[in-house]
Amino acid sequence: MKKSKNLLTCLFLFIAAVAHADNDRPIQASRLPEPAQRFIERHFPDRTIALAKEETEFMQKSYEVIFTDGCQVEFDGKGDWKQVECKSSAVPAAVIPAPILEYVKTHHPDASVVKIEKERREYEAKLSDRVELTFDSKFNLIDIDY
Repeated sequence: MKKSKNLLTCLFLFIAAVAHADNDRPIQASRLPEPAQRFIERHFPDRTIALAKEETEFMQKSYEVIFTDGCQVEFDGKGDWKQVECKSSAVPAAVIPAPILEYVKTHHPDASVVKIEKERREYEAKLSDRVELTFDSKFNLIDIDY
């Protein structure tokens, strides 16, 4: 019984590794979901896309777009943004929810948001001064990491 359990575990790990190894592929930007295309047109109109890719993990799709200036945007399978990161500039202000933008302007006036991530129940913003702020879904500050 123990050998068959070990064999099943090894088989599962092998299948998971093979499935994970082939989970992303380059695509044309025109193959992104419509909401993702509109997001890019609205917030990154003057930037050139270096790479767009589709990622599949356990039957769920997501997308990532990398621009030539180093900015990256991740989208869920529907094309809604999940994460925006800009290495050499600030995240476009229109992407950042107004309460978060206001908090940053008030409490960190010399900093800009260089990364924002939207999760199911919270938002995380990384600032140019390396401070990380976490907000709940109602935009209450719940954590600061210096």
